[in-house]
Amino acid sequence: MAGKDLCLFDIDGTLTPSRQTISPEMKDFLKELGKKATIGLVGGSDFCKIAEQMDEGEKIVEIYDYVFAENGLVAYKQGKLIGKESILDRIGEEKLQTFINFCLEYMSKLQLPVKRGNFIEFRSGLINVCPVGRSCSQKEREEFNAYDKVHNIRKEFVDTLLNKFPDFGLTYSIGGQISFDCFPIGWDKTYCLKYLQNEGFSNIHFFGDKTNEGGNDYELFNHEAVIGHTVTSPQDTIQQLTDIYYN
Repeated sequence: MAGKDLCLFDIDGTLTPSRQTISPEMKDFLKELGKKATIGLVGGSDFCKIAEQMDEGEKIVEIYDYVFAENGLVAYKQGKLIGKESILDRIGEEKLQTFINFCLEYMSKLQLPVKRGNFIEFRSGLINVCPVGRSCSQKEREEFNAYDKVHNIRKEFVDTLLNKFPDFGLTYSIGGQISFDCFPIGWDKTYCLKYLQNEGFSNIHFFGDKTNEGGNDYELFNHEAVIGHTVTSPQDTIQQLTDIYYN
């Protein structure tokens, strides 16, 4: 892989529509791109969700050179697990429960167009907080996303957590349509670079859609070791890659 470019991809909004399955067109495109560059995936979701979204199941780690779940806190290279971090080990059970209890109390007072279930999702390296509930339908997901753009539900929630827990050493990242991630400072998507910067790549290209400040692609997009590309859709991702590698 040394000497080749690495193309590193966010998933939601970059390779797939948000929380939807990758298209056959995109799968075929990535297969061809793999002849020209090393392919890596870096998502905030857990491994199972990424595997489902990419429509490959557990064999995803054999198809793509690198798979970084939970921002790279769960890391695979060429089919093998090479790293795993734990937010529980980092901040401890007492702080974790205090934080989760506050989030649940805060969400109990929110009046939204709809509320469903699965408001807190504990992952290996982060906590995902979802005011509408992750069990909402696709239609309800899109309705909340539109509502959030007007009322800033997630941003105000994050601002509250920053003020409430300044000494917990946590940072927050808004991604996708309905939730945000909470994790120790430094455990954003740049975490995956610890596995990549000494691999001898000519360039590391990163493609993501949430590259504005506060978005979950922002830190990696702006890292000095990375050539960042902002995309607006999976179709735009294909177009930008075509311009780089085929024109």
